[in-house]
Parts: sequence; C-alpha cells; structure tokens
Amino acid sequence: MQHPLALQIGAAALLAWLGGCESGAVAASSRAGGATASGRFEPPPERTSEVMPGGATSISQPAGAPPAFDLPAANLRPDQRTAFYAGRALARQPWVKAPSSTDARDGLGPLYNARSCLACHVRGGRGRVSTADGQLSTATLVRLSLPGRDPSVGVLPEPTYGTQLQLRSIALREQLPGSGGRSGVRLSSIPAEAGVAVRWLEQAYRYPDGSEVVLRRPEIALEGLGYGPLHAETRIGLRHTPPLHGLGLLALIDQEDIARLADPDDRDGDGVSGRQNRVWDPIDGRARPGRFGLKANQASLRVQVAAALRTDVGITSSVFPEQPCTAAQPRCQRAPGGALAGEAEISDDLLALLVGFVRSIGVPRRRTADHPLVRRGRGLFYRTGCASCHAPSFVTGSDPSAPHLSGQEIWPYTDLLLHDMGPGLSDGRRDYLAAGSEWRTPPLWGVGLARAVRKDVGLLHDGRARTVEEAVLWHDGEARASRERYAGLAARDRRALLSFVRSL
Repeated sequence: MQHPLALQIGAAALLAWLGGCESGAVAASSRAGGATASGRFEPPPERTSEVMPGGATSISQPAGAPPAFDLPAANLRPDQRTAFYAGRALARQPWVKAPSSTDARDGLGPLYNARSCLACHVRGGRGRVSTADGQLSTATLVRLSLPGRDPSVGVLPEPTYGTQLQLRSIALREQLPGSGGRSGVRLSSIPAEAGVAVRWLEQAYRYPDGSEVVLRRPEIALEGLGYGPLHAETRIGLRHTPPLHGLGLLALIDQEDIARLADPDDRDGDGVSGRQNRVWDPIDGRARPGRFGLKANQASLRVQVAAALRTDVGITSSVFPEQPCTAAQPRCQRAPGGALAGEAEISDDLLALLVGFVRSIGVPRRRTADHPLVRRGRGLFYRTGCASCHAPSFVTGSDPSAPHLSGQEIWPYTDLLLHDMGPGLSDGRRDYLAAGSEWRTPPLWGVGLARAVRKDVGLLHDGRARTVEEAVLWHDGEARASRERYAGLAARDRRALLSFVRSL
C-alpha cells in the first residue's frame, strides 16, 4: 500500500528532521544561492571549511576505537580536559536510590526512566530504538499533556502523571511497628507510572519511478497504569533522544542570526515559514527564544540538562528543585531524597561539570567530502530546496568562558527554528508556541555516523525512521515541495543527495 502522504510530503523532509531554513556560506542571512525561475536554489561555491563542521572543535574519530559522539573538542585546552572528563564520568555513572553511603550520587527517582545521562545518549549519540514490537527502549520517552498551556512549563500537565511518564521506580523499605516492642521491615513499592508496549505499523511509499521504500510509525499501548486512568483529553507523544555533540557551538550562535532566518508569515512566498518558539527560562525568570530540544522548548543548555536530570533520572537541582511527583502520588512525595530538606540532589558544581561536558563535545569531521557522488549530491541538496530549511553555516559569537567555541565558522545545517512538518509527524501536543506538527530543525552534522556509533538508532522525533531516506519521506507541510523535488529525481541522483547528507 502506498504511504498516505506519498505524493504530498515534501523532501525538505530530510532537512526538517534535522534542519531548518536558510542557507548561505556564513552567518546564514539570505536564501542559499539564489532562487531560479523554477523556484529552486543554486548552490554557492564549495568552501574548504565545510569539511570542519565544528570549526576548530572538529574531531577525527580515534583509530582502532568505536566511533563516539562524547569526545572532547579538538581545541579544548589540556587544563580544560580534566573538567570535561570529570563531567563525562558523571554523565556515565548511574545514580543510586537514597539513602546511600554514596551521598554525592544518591537520590535516583523515586520515579525515573534512566539511571544515567548516557544510558539514553549512548556514547553521546542517539539511544537504541525498539526494532520490533515489544517494550519501549530506554532512549524513547513518553510525553503527556492536556489541551491548553501552563506558561511556566509550556504544556498543561496531565493531572495524575504530569508531563512525562516514568516507566521505572525504586523499591522502598518501610519500618513497621511490631507487638511486644519488636519491629519488622517490609518491602513496599512506589509503582512505576506505566508499562509501554510499542507496535510498529508498516506501509510502503512508492516513488514516481515505481521503486518502493517501507516506512513505519509507532503505535503505543499503555499497560498497568500505576496511579489510575489518564485524563480523557490526554495527548501522548514519543520523544527519542538526539545526539549531544556541537550543542555548545549552537548556544553561541547570535540570536539575531537566527531571528533573521525566521519568516513566520512566509512573506517571500516560498512555502517555508520557520518561526521561533518563546519559552520560560526558570534561571532568568523571564520569557526567551527557545533554542534547544526537539521543539525548541528550552532556552539554554543549563536548563536543558537540569530538566533531563529531573524528568528522566529523578534528580533535583537548583534549577528544578521539586521532584516530578504529582499530588496523586503521595508515596513518591514522601520518599527519602538524596539531599537534606531544602537542598538539591545535585550541587551547582556538579551540574556545571555536566553542562561543561555537554558544551565541549567536539563535532565529527566530515568524511568522503571530495567523493564525486557526494559533490554531486551537495548541488542537489541546494537545488531541491533542502538548504531552505537546513541553514548550512553560521559564525559563533564570543564567550570569554568558552574561547574554544568562540568565533568559529560552523556548518550545522539547521536554522534552529520551528517548522510545520505536516499531519504525519504531528502528535497533537502543543509546547509553548509550537503546535503538534511543528518541530525544531535538528542539525545534520554527524548524521552519517549515527548508525556507526549505535546500529539500532532511530531518526525523527520518535525514532521511527531507520535511515535518512525514511526520514525524508516522512516530511510534509513546509517540506512538501522539497520532498517532491527529491522524489522526482532519478534514482542515481537521490542516492547522490543522500550520500551528501551521510557525509556530513
């Protein structure tokens, strides 16, 4: 059966999964190349800097070792590497339940999804995605909300389970009073919030030339809800963990450069209308443009890391001091934590180590950039309109605390804007200003190494796409025209375009 979106979705698809809108060689300030009479874009001259996507931070994978996305930036000073490796160790080590003699690392849960940061971001990359029907993998999270919006969290939480299901819990030991002065101990459980089974529904997409690709999408069923039924109007969405490399560079892109790419009213009439999300920053106590997260729903790396610690691991911080327990979960609220009353379970110093680690991960150098097929694919990437959303390059601003990230010409292929990707990728959940079908353009850099780092990873927001080609074919909405151009190419040209993307 042909994919229902088959001849409608757009090929900028590929780009919208990973990207956004705009092009240009430096500080993307105008459409890539120039619009031709046919509405396409001509590629700018190739630049030698394109093989170093992270500028001077770009790294080569070590010989004889498996590839990874958690390696230090190439230009990180020796004295800074000590802190980097300390932060990486903190991201790798599992947290334990409280109370524990390991008081610097206790406080897990009591409800959680993973025991460490890199349990989901395997070697700094994407985590495992379920490859067959069965239980959801650790790296895929279940988000919840109701229609409406709480301005401080971007969504309206489901009243019993909050904004995210925690699929694991710790077991607590309760001291029981006994008769005759004796006492006993029993094991009691804080139930996990639910079990989740995933079923993959397959359908074929047929190209105009008759060749087919099997696509899949997830259908989930919640099992054993631990605290009662969900609200009748609950919206459910899956989130698959993205890679971590290059986030420090994205943090230093000037906000004006991003705003310059936005075209919320599509004034130029090209069908692409990227816009900025606007989110609440709990550190500054004000609304700011969002930049991080699959819907650009976090304002800074520190907020992003602290939010993941709280909702995924159950670790509180000065940024988010409350456990994600709701009023319907009194045992969760009474469970012993990993800190004294009024204190956070992770100190500001340790949180800074984690943020510093994430900020200073190097971006992989490009591979096979000079291959004739890849060079041909580069031109097709621009001509099909992919670069209309995947802004190829920027120059980072200056940060005295991060000179290794400052003033770098980078090639992330993202505009960091929200784009409507059509009903096929919508989960119906608003997040601040982002509608259910709007997603931030994720970067393309390093995508060709994703399956080398971990074979069973998934692409797109819920991990449904097993290949770059599948990701392209799922795009619609603003990406429709570009995807149609891609689909209409000869098979050898489609291979060339995909080869270019995999070289990034």
